[in-house]
Amino acid sequence: VPQLLYGGKLDFLVFDYLSEITMSLLTAAKARSPALGYTPDFVSAAMAPYIKDIHRKGVRVISNAGGINPLACAAALQEVAKKADVDLKIAVVAGDDLMSEKENLKGAGITDLESGKQFPESVHSMNVYLGARPISRALDLGADIVVTGRCVDSGIVLGPLIHSFGWNRDEFDLLAAGSLAGHLIECGAQCTGGIFTDWHAVPDWHNIGFPIVECSSEGDFILSKPPDTGGLISFGTVAEQLVYELGNPQRYLLPDVTCDFSEVSITEIPGFEGGAVKVHGAKGSPPSTFYKVNATYLDGFRATAVCPVGGPKAVQKGRRTAESILQRTRLIFSQLGYEDYSAVNIQVLGSEDTYGPHARRSIDGQGPREAVIWLAVHHKQKEAVEIFSREVAPAGTGM
Repeated sequence: VPQLLYGGKLDFLVFDYLSEITMSLLTAAKARSPALGYTPDFVSAAMAPYIKDIHRKGVRVISNAGGINPLACAAALQEVAKKADVDLKIAVVAGDDLMSEKENLKGAGITDLESGKQFPESVHSMNVYLGARPISRALDLGADIVVTGRCVDSGIVLGPLIHSFGWNRDEFDLLAAGSLAGHLIECGAQCTGGIFTDWHAVPDWHNIGFPIVECSSEGDFILSKPPDTGGLISFGTVAEQLVYELGNPQRYLLPDVTCDFSEVSITEIPGFEGGAVKVHGAKGSPPSTFYKVNATYLDGFRATAVCPVGGPKAVQKGRRTAESILQRTRLIFSQLGYEDYSAVNIQVLGSEDTYGPHARRSIDGQGPREAVIWLAVHHKQKEAVEIFSREVAPAGTGM
């Protein structure tokens, strides 16, 4: 926040917090307390220390940090604003919670988008991915801060652009361009070199710059980062983020527009400290008549164990150790009448297990003299996972 707030000359500050796994974690948090279910770091770390300067500079904030409890998030923000003695209008976008429709959706034969699995029995949350229009409407009504629940990640950027430029619902090329701007910066420092393949060309990771988009009403935009920050913006860093989690680049489905990014051009702009690129060429067509929904359900418990192994034939020793732990715990399960693990994953780090079929084994047959067991298990019963945890502990401390 400080590098963007004090070095970015921003109109809008946007925060994207939600992944599918995050929704599951927030659902579990709300089950423990009805006041939870949002991302507390947004309130305590991102907003509270800087809220006076955010207000003074007139920067408007949009975030999906509301998770599955956006009203509680807004209430916490209101307390922060009250303590700081600043008057901020906070808007909440609701309507993504579909739990009241659970039985109707189950009866309609809804299945998993990717696997085709049937509707789960124990659904704990269901949230639809909303688009950008509710955000732009809240800004139209004068909101200083907009808190949403589950929406598409790029919507927190497209919403302010619709508000600022008055883009219409049928201006699909413009909506696709704004969605592309959001897609490129939705993962923060990923597009400034955070996960760049040529990582060795990226300077000063410890002070990596977060991205800034400067967008025109015609949809072209420049992507840069604050001065005196690390990281790198180049054709490569931005192009890698462009194809990140994209699926079909000619048919990227969003609630507001179907995007075609196949002819997007990324042009490096000389003279920018740390790099900058100009991006244009996104095309759009009408969105589908469907919304994507994220559902979470209880499917058991998971535990992981990490154990260092030393000495000759460390890989073989590590694998035998992991298999012995599994054999021992399965023996205990059978004595207690528990079923077997739902899933097991053994990887011996240092043996190239993480590369799967592309692994390269050592030529001398001995392998490295040091390796690390990574053992993960999944079971429907918490007690079984606790047994695994107890049995692993001696193995981890005794090597």
